Amino acid sequence: MQWKSRAAALCAAMVVACTATAGRLDADFERQQPSPDAREVAQWVGETDDAAGRPYLIVDKKAARLFVFEGSGRLLAATPVLLGSALGDDSMPGVGERAQTGELTAEDRTTPAGRYLTQPGRNLDGERVVWLDYGAALALHRLRPGRGHQVRSARLESSQPHERRVSLGCVVVPTAFYLDVIEPLLGSRRGVVYVLPETQPARELFLQL
Repeated sequence: MQWKSRAAALCAAMVVACTATAGRLDADFERQQPSPDAREVAQWVGETDDAAGRPYLIVDKKAARLFVFEGSGRLLAATPVLLGSALGDDSMPGVGERAQTGELTAEDRTTPAGRYLTQPGRNLDGERVVWLDYGAALALHRLRPGRGHQVRSARLESSQPHERRVSLGCVVVPTAFYLDVIEPLLGSRRGVVYVLPETQPARELFLQL
């Protein structure tokens, strides 16, 4: 019965968040015109203190946008992001191992939805990243130089969310945004990332956690 009590409590919190006045959300966040799912999750995090005072990020996959908040709920910054080219909200079995060997299939390239406690670290090339799920090779990182950089940079600037679905699955932000916002905030401490689903309402996903 414990899970039922927890689910009921979370459901009640989400209802309160959904019906609270818009003024309870950060004004700068409201000016970004977030999607209903992003607004609802931001309100829920604020009402329940789900991030426990840690900085937190909301990744809106449908809009291909990232919102970065202080633990207090104040919006620090927002940016378009590149996300996995495959639609879907789950990691494929064995994707972490295939990512290490460069053998990802088209179906592997999802950005899985969920709540992640971040961990600063480095990838195999020694590049600083923020791990969301190390076992699944899911990270938040800057736009990398090298092959395809110009194309990906142009995609980041596109106003069409579907054109920003080109990554292998990671959440990719502009280099300056990573250095100026992400690295100072999460480069030496943990935070929480909420990746919103695209195949179900956000409320249904987070009630299952």
